[in-house]
Amino acid sequence: MKQPPDSLRSSPLEGVSVPSGRPGGTDMNRIDQRFAQLRAQNRKALIPYIAAGDPAPSVTVEVMHALVQGGADVIELGVPFSDPMADGPVIQRATERAIAKGIGLPQVLDFVRDFRQTDTVTPVVLMGYANPVERYGVEAFVAAAKAAGVDGVLIVDYPPAESETFAAALKAADIAPIFLLAPTSTDARMADVGRIASGYVYYVSLKGVTGAGHLDTSAVAAMLPRIRAHVQVPVGVGFGIRDAQTARAIGQLADAVVIGSRLIELMEAQPAEQAAEVARGFIQDIRQALDA
Repeated sequence: MKQPPDSLRSSPLEGVSVPSGRPGGTDMNRIDQRFAQLRAQNRKALIPYIAAGDPAPSVTVEVMHALVQGGADVIELGVPFSDPMADGPVIQRATERAIAKGIGLPQVLDFVRDFRQTDTVTPVVLMGYANPVERYGVEAFVAAAKAAGVDGVLIVDYPPAESETFAAALKAADIAPIFLLAPTSTDARMADVGRIASGYVYYVSLKGVTGAGHLDTSAVAAMLPRIRAHVQVPVGVGFGIRDAQTARAIGQLADAVVIGSRLIELMEAQPAEQAAEVARGFIQDIRQALDA
């Protein structure tokens, strides 16, 4: 793997005083640290999603560092899986390209391990599906994720009501179990999530798959108080956020903005060696809009 230049090695929040977490200090997860830093600055979290191994395995870690330089607060790293249920065409293409290049869960953990060699601050969340985790072995996965430096795990098809054992295993390893909520989520579902989630909750802002539909900010504004009545952790909003204007509108409502499909579209339109610069520039524009 390429090592990032010095300009890509520091967090945009480096130097902000909060209780120290891993490595050393308290048990405060890096995700909790980051949201505490942002609250102290009255800022919102920017969480980009990329598919690990796309556009090329050789640039994944470089892209991760570029996202941090652009202003990312947390990185969601997608674990490629052959049969996704929540991903739209853009992310499906990205994961198919990654799988064709031999990228699976072991390689994704290697990416995180390489990233941690020069960035021990930025939280990394693995987002994916149950099959790779089950095949790896749940206990082995939790141990390997902790050793690599993973801070959160979001498994799309693990229902919260059936995930208490998995969530407890993650928490014991100082890894946040993160869950999805949707416009169709019932109060009972929100209560299940609120009971076991940590780190943050990811609210899917529209019905459908990633990258689909038109984002209705008024509907998001109406839903967030219902979620917060059940959930004590920060709430991030994703699906349908494609530009700085929409990101800013959502940032006025939510604790975090999650953006993936548009970022992947921009990277796939350029040669792989330009992916890091494309990612940095796009995330920088979104960051400036959130901070305006």
